[in-house]
Amino acid sequence: MAYADVYAGWKANPEAFWMEQSKSIDWHSAPTHALNATRAPFYEWYTDSMVNTCWNAVDRHVEAGRGAQIAIIHDSPVTRTKHSITYAELRNRVASLAGALRAKGVEKGDRVLIYMPMVPEALEAMLACARLGAVHSVVFGGFAASELAVRIDDCKPKAIIAASCGVEPSRVIHYKPLLDGAIDMATHKPDFCVIFQREQEVAKLIEGRDVSWHGFQYGVEPADCVPVPGNHPAYILYTSGTTGAPKGVVRATAGHLVALNWTMKNVYNVDTGDVFWAASDVGWVVGHSYICYGPLIAGCTTIVFEGKPVGTPDAGTFWRVIAEHKVKSFFTAPTALRAIKRDDPQGKLVADYNLSNLKTLYLAGERADPDTINWAMTALKIPVIDHWWQTETGWAIAANPMGIEALPVKIGSPSVPMPGYDVQVLDEGGHPAPPGTLGAIAVKLPLPPGTLPTLWNAEDRFEKSYLTTYPGYYETGDAGYIDDDGYLYIMARTDDVINVAGHRLSTGAMEEVLASHPDVAECAVIGVADQLKGQSPLGFLCLNAGTTKSDADVIAECVKLMRARIGPVADFKRALVIQRLPKTRSGKILRSTMVKIADSAPFKAPATIEDPAALDEIRTALQTLGLANGTA
Repeated sequence: MAYADVYAGWKANPEAFWMEQSKSIDWHSAPTHALNATRAPFYEWYTDSMVNTCWNAVDRHVEAGRGAQIAIIHDSPVTRTKHSITYAELRNRVASLAGALRAKGVEKGDRVLIYMPMVPEALEAMLACARLGAVHSVVFGGFAASELAVRIDDCKPKAIIAASCGVEPSRVIHYKPLLDGAIDMATHKPDFCVIFQREQEVAKLIEGRDVSWHGFQYGVEPADCVPVPGNHPAYILYTSGTTGAPKGVVRATAGHLVALNWTMKNVYNVDTGDVFWAASDVGWVVGHSYICYGPLIAGCTTIVFEGKPVGTPDAGTFWRVIAEHKVKSFFTAPTALRAIKRDDPQGKLVADYNLSNLKTLYLAGERADPDTINWAMTALKIPVIDHWWQTETGWAIAANPMGIEALPVKIGSPSVPMPGYDVQVLDEGGHPAPPGTLGAIAVKLPLPPGTLPTLWNAEDRFEKSYLTTYPGYYETGDAGYIDDDGYLYIMARTDDVINVAGHRLSTGAMEEVLASHPDVAECAVIGVADQLKGQSPLGFLCLNAGTTKSDADVIAECVKLMRARIGPVADFKRALVIQRLPKTRSGKILRSTMVKIADSAPFKAPATIEDPAALDEIRTALQTLGLANGTA
């Protein structure tokens, strides 16, 4: 079937569509209906079913005779180690860990916080919780103790599973002192902590509370899979909130299984036995959906990569991993490609590797600018597919469904809505906007399976954050437009649409222009306060390695380019050349924080910031323009 037929089939009968997709899952007790709307707008899926995630991700593949297939490949250039785990080995390891957790009192519904780096044991901890019906909450390894304490107090874990340390290219990050500090700060105290000791650093265990990962598993009976109701929380994943307090996104078990299983073939075009790599972290939603659960549910081989796109050891690391492990579909963030492009502008390192197994590159996490997509297509000579989704949705809202039909690529667009998502662009009054008109992107309720049904212990906040602005819709917080062919364009966060002398302008469109300059590796545009025009755009430029032009010449050319592409209405006259943009660890540029610095407004650096010193560089650069005169 063509995409249009599949989407129309879903829209005509959503219940039948999602019941059909549920047949690919192993149920302890199969659902008799898909959607439960009794508590609308708090919709739920497959509520009368009983199912276990770990069974579907691990055991069923062993039972089907594929126990010898590789489930996980760990590739760690920072520790110079690689190893593989088969599905049979994974089942045994997860069952053993689950049995040990059960022996210490962890039961269905208990929360377990996981604080680990990119090691296979992080996935094993997630799967062990799923095996017992416990609800895991993974926190990005190395998070500050104060932020970890907030999450401990919110989800109240019975146990915490952590590693002794994380390894970066130039340093070892001491996890255990951060964990100890967080527990000291938190009001809630876990019953016990399981510490996975890494050879790079052996942490001191606190007697009576801490147990060794390997030691506490000895002599314990392995645990079988515990069936849970379809609407049972599989996990809680915290995402930063606009008020500063993190929001605990809840993922319900059955919808999560059905949706992720559907995407592996239909969106990413992989089958059982294929190698799939998402270059992310288990602390982010991509790590949950497409490092741990999605590939394993589909019976693929997943890669756990502990390294960076550059510097481990060079800008060819990604290509080395893809060639060595025969990756078929690769998923990364545009910011990672921009880092590679900055170090290797001509893409020369690609030629050092045999990438014949790689069929498609997928991008998400930050807006994929056309220049980066064109660079990747030229270097790799394969389709480069942008797609768009959020922590809250857990899987793609809009994508090019390569496993159904490879639609024409429109560079700058994540293509078209996936089944389950009735995407609308709304004007300020909440009415559908005409094609080509910039507006707020919203999804008509109900959201499909696999998306958030609520926030953890915060139903009112869920409603206020997502459902109140446009009644009957889920508010995405992104702005964009839909063209005449039904392709969606994500131009900015709603907060990043700036108002210049009464004209609503997309910072994303301006960044697209700047990124097209041959010497610009990466860029960002923000709107700074202007007494006359309300806001005025300001560009930040990171230049390619080896650029010979002066900063002033590059800025002048960018101003001229903006005038030619967008016109005088953009009022783009100022830009600054900097060495790095402030980003979160997942690659999102901290535009709203940059705006506050420029406008001399109070700000707090997000807990997820990759390098706090980058904000100091922004402040120093802004002061050359007479901006950023406030204090943090």
